[in-house]
Amino acid sequence: MEWIIVLAVIAILLLWGPEKIPKIARAIGQARREYERASREITDEIRTAVSEGPTSPSRPQQPDVIAIAKSLGIETEGKTREQIADEIATKLKEKK
Repeated sequence: MEWIIVLAVIAILLLWGPEKIPKIARAIGQARREYERASREITDEIRTAVSEGPTSPSRPQQPDVIAIAKSLGIETEGKTREQIADEIATKLKEKK
């Protein structure tokens, strides 16, 4: 197993060279941070929609938690909107 890792590292060094590896690692880190930020924003929007309840004319329309849950394949029968929002957040974290 160690030999496979060593060979992979050598192959990467030969393909991109030692000066490119930090740039690649930095780009991967930035992409991961951006993905996590977007995931947090979606989760926050869902929780806000659940806590605010139905929309009113003075408040802009929020995303429909039940429709989002169904699109992710989550059962909504007999659950509160808050439970559904928690399951949506869990499902989104699993997709990372």
